[in-house]
Amino acid sequence: MKSAITLAQVAEAKAGPFVFHQPLPESFSKAAELGFDAVELFLPGPDFIDPETVNSMASDHKLSIAAVGTGAGMVQHGLSLTDADPDKRSRALEFVLSMVDFGGKVGAPAILGSMQGKWGGNLSREQSLAWLTEALHATDARAAENDVKFIYEPLNRYETNQFNHLSTATAYLEEHGLDHTVLLADLFHMNIEEADAGQAIRDAGSRVGHVHFADSNRQAVGFGHTEMTSILSALEEIGYDGYLSAEIFPLPSPEAAAEQTIKSFRALTS
Repeated sequence: MKSAITLAQVAEAKAGPFVFHQPLPESFSKAAELGFDAVELFLPGPDFIDPETVNSMASDHKLSIAAVGTGAGMVQHGLSLTDADPDKRSRALEFVLSMVDFGGKVGAPAILGSMQGKWGGNLSREQSLAWLTEALHATDARAAENDVKFIYEPLNRYETNQFNHLSTATAYLEEHGLDHTVLLADLFHMNIEEADAGQAIRDAGSRVGHVHFADSNRQAVGFGHTEMTSILSALEEIGYDGYLSAEIFPLPSPEAAAEQTIKSFRALTS
């Protein structure tokens, strides 16, 4: 398994669970200095920076790009793939697909988290899932064209009511033949929703394609109370060789959060 740290460039996400918010050259340098294998990027959109510039910074610092987020579409523009407004749904899908294309140019999958939206009120679960399925077929196909995976993230009940558990998300992906889509096992969300995080990972098996490495309080691993040894054992059992990426609050400071993350990563994976 490999380590990764989140780098955000979205002003509206200043209070969110991202570690470094400095300009990207500085953040890349800090990630490399601390010994991370990769960075996960949370950008305003695909035109924020040229992909070749990203590739150059990654090469200079011997870092990979673990993934690229799509959440700016929600936090900046209020877009979701299941909005009742067809124009907003169309704009949301266009944004996500553009980030899949961007990810393909830096060799990284795009993540769908908050932009999956939710159902309720006048929007039925059936209709919401129909729109989500339609969108995921499009992102799955675009990911295949870019020779990358697409990552779907089950979130906790307070953020979405689409899928909250790895098991139901796994069954859904398989039912709909989404062969280029994998799941994000976010340990913070799983701490809220899963009865046994390790068993949930075992059951999902090869569908686990990315891990957000966070403790129970969404701080760096070791700053909360999640029992991590059994989770790492489960990841080893399914042959997971991807990233443990710190999507966490930068507490008590970005540097301290990053240092604790790499310390915990090394202790748990050595």
